[in-house]
Amino acid sequence: MNWLRKLYDWTLSLADSTYGVIALFFVSFAESSFFPIPADPLLLALALGKIKRAFYYAFICTLGSVVGGMFGYFIGEYIWYDSLHSSGFSDIARFIFDNFPWITPEAFEGAKAWYKCYDFYAIFIAAFTPIPYKIFAIAAGMAKINLPTFILASIVGRGLRFYMESALVWYYGPTVKKMMDKYFNWFVIILTIIFISSYFVVGHLLNFEVPSCS
Repeated sequence: MNWLRKLYDWTLSLADSTYGVIALFFVSFAESSFFPIPADPLLLALALGKIKRAFYYAFICTLGSVVGGMFGYFIGEYIWYDSLHSSGFSDIARFIFDNFPWITPEAFEGAKAWYKCYDFYAIFIAAFTPIPYKIFAIAAGMAKINLPTFILASIVGRGLRFYMESALVWYYGPTVKKMMDKYFNWFVIILTIIFISSYFVVGHLLNFEVPSCS
């Protein structure tokens, strides 16, 4: 855990520099479309480093995440499929399936099925919870759901998530920081378990039969 601790301390030092904001934007952008690591730890670290700017960091994180989600949407709409391949998937899609075994074609097809009746709610739940938002962002493009609906649901879901985290830091910052400093290793372990488990949870959810909306 020593290297994670050093990374955490280094991230806190970024709070007073422009690099922290830039890093937060790009991490939140990438996490919403292809990067596997969530932006929440960086958001919390920056907010704890400068508590008075907690809500500003939440705005940057939300903005980067929604823009990244739109990028994922366009990946799904324009470059996820490739008719030249026998599988029907592009090189990008096959690379993800080959290197991230918990992300399967069935997961994306399941997400597309939920969009037939529950487009806004499916996006909101994926944006707000630890469920991998990127799967639903790409699947939204694959299903060609209404783009304004996707953007609105993403703003609401991501915004609520990140602003709630920043609100906790704003009101309980010193207490939260003390707990993070004291129980840092446990925090990393729990966060990792939640992150890994979310991929298996979404896999099981997407295998359920989608209720009819007729």
